[in-house]
Amino acid sequence: MSKKVVLITGTNSGFGWLAARSVAALGHKVYATMRDTEGKNADKAKALAQIENVTVLDVSLTDETSVKKAIDAIIAKEGTIDVLVNNAGAAMFGVAESSTTEDVQRMFNINVFAPWRLVKLVLPFMRKQSEGLIINVSSGYGRFSAPFSVVYSASKFALEGLSEGLHYELRPLGVDVSIIQPGAFPTEMSQKMQVGSDASVAGEYQAIADVPNKMFAAIGQMFETAKPDPQEVADAIVNLINLPKGQRPLRTVVDSSTGDITKRANDAVKVEFEKVLTAFGMEDLLV
Repeated sequence: MSKKVVLITGTNSGFGWLAARSVAALGHKVYATMRDTEGKNADKAKALAQIENVTVLDVSLTDETSVKKAIDAIIAKEGTIDVLVNNAGAAMFGVAESSTTEDVQRMFNINVFAPWRLVKLVLPFMRKQSEGLIINVSSGYGRFSAPFSVVYSASKFALEGLSEGLHYELRPLGVDVSIIQPGAFPTEMSQKMQVGSDASVAGEYQAIADVPNKMFAAIGQMFETAKPDPQEVADAIVNLINLPKGQRPLRTVVDSSTGDITKRANDAVKVEFEKVLTAFGMEDLLV
């Protein structure tokens, strides 16, 4: 297996941390990004940098200059980027009406515009070599917009929309685009959950005030029963990298609890999506 240059975002915890370690263990050259490597993430950055084949970069993904500086540094050293894993993301919980316009913009800046910024910067190099892989980490909530996670779901819907069209658009050029849809996992993201800034509307939702508690109880039961391991997502990333060019699926569901529901929804949409492409004369892109 040829060794690849792999850029992974959000590596200070969770899926990104595990993916960086797992990909580097195969001998690939991993560039692992996180923020504040000399501050709150200093220990994580130091630990990750000590792993063979890993270089840690301090990058603010919502800052165009910061991202471009990182890409330029990788290209100067390696000459190309073979794999981009857009893993970094943020979650928001609460009634949708509590989210201000600024809250929604912040969520999209992290979950949509930041991945797109990276895609735009790496694509010229992937197209030049007629080979590359972009993996966008979405969510099961990128297929279903769940109550109390409406803004988060909307951002993941947008990421899936970008990824789905690109999958067919770039494949003839030798570049694969794949989505990973994790279910619920016990990661640090749940501890960093954002909430809407407009608390004034909370009292208007007393009729459904007990629903979030029921939801968290159900998730807790899932964790007890299925014992989901975040390493499963890292393994799915590794599997996509290992697959031959052109044979990587558009979507990979990683969810031992409710994943079958998401898979069935994906399969049903795929059938109808292919009909749409065919109706508009784009059937050649389905090959």
